[in-house]
Amino acid sequence: MNRIPFLLSVLASVILAIVAWRVEGRDHLWAVVIGIAAGVVLYNASFGFTAGWRNIVLNRRGRGLRAQMLLIGLIVVVAYPVIAEGGAFGQDVRGYILPLGVASALGAFVFGIGMQLGSGCASGTLFTAGGGSSRMMLVLIFFIAGSVWATAHWDFWTTLPRTRSGISLIRLLGWQGAVAVMLAAVSAIWWISVRVERSAHGSLQTDRGTSVWSIWAGAVGLAVVALAFLLVLGRPWGITYGFAVWGAQAADMAGLQPTDWTYWAGWRRGNVEGGILSSATNASNLGIIAGAMVAAAFAGRWSPVWSLTKREVLTAVIGGLMMGYGARLAYGCNIGAYLGGLTSGSLHGVWWLIWGFAGSFIGVELRVRLGMDPRPARA
Repeated sequence: MNRIPFLLSVLASVILAIVAWRVEGRDHLWAVVIGIAAGVVLYNASFGFTAGWRNIVLNRRGRGLRAQMLLIGLIVVVAYPVIAEGGAFGQDVRGYILPLGVASALGAFVFGIGMQLGSGCASGTLFTAGGGSSRMMLVLIFFIAGSVWATAHWDFWTTLPRTRSGISLIRLLGWQGAVAVMLAAVSAIWWISVRVERSAHGSLQTDRGTSVWSIWAGAVGLAVVALAFLLVLGRPWGITYGFAVWGAQAADMAGLQPTDWTYWAGWRRGNVEGGILSSATNASNLGIIAGAMVAAAFAGRWSPVWSLTKREVLTAVIGGLMMGYGARLAYGCNIGAYLGGLTSGSLHGVWWLIWGFAGSFIGVELRVRLGMDPRPARA
């Protein structure tokens, strides 16, 4: 255990929760608490979407992808009947049903490339930054910059073709049919990944790697986190909107007047004019960083490295900007758009997966060409 960082991170977590409660209210307190839990799970299981996608493409190892399918399957069996009912335990619950369009496809594609160059998705950026990675702190800074940059061009992107409304599997098929379709889909992806891995290696990967927990424990833990967001806060888990808010607040301090931009009209304006915790998403994001720091210090692994190579800086800057810009166009990241869309039973989650994975495929090749990963020998 790194005793001093552990005690400081616990103290910071408690202060963050108290401030969120006293300044913003009960929902923000819960957002911090759930975010802290997410940070602990993400760090201990080293659970990220980026590495899972990269490993199936580059190394023909599908354990990370299968863990994502387990995560989705666990969520939908609980979320779909609750969303169909409209709530649970006195809490109104709604999903995000968003259109499919050119801008969201392009955004997911750009995000997919950026997540590989940056070496982390939105949740991965937060938990690795909290775990002590100076490079991921740089990614986070430019992720925030890219997020607010996209909002400055919102008028243009909203003119591109898209469906008139979103498509809900729950409305089309009923929650039972929607669950059956989603479980069939994740089972098919699981089966394909097993076939690919066994064909390439003869057996499935069994070692835990360097993570404290197994990735399967991480999938279960994150399912609990995602369902807590849904059942306690009444909406799916999201991350990158909070980055755009922080970026807009920084832009406002610099005199750029982002509240005059179309994106920040209406209810979003209040988030810009509020404090650092003005959005519950901001509160949960800070909770993830705090929770990851607690977990890293408890495991004795919180040891920041401040020296970065030119390539690490360059890929962090470009990857962060691409993820930030792409996420705004695509209604979010791997958590808010992909996982949140599938959690809602919305086909925009599938749309994001198609284009995000395509971009990730390109990003994996770029990593090899840039020397970030070796090209494995094929049998």
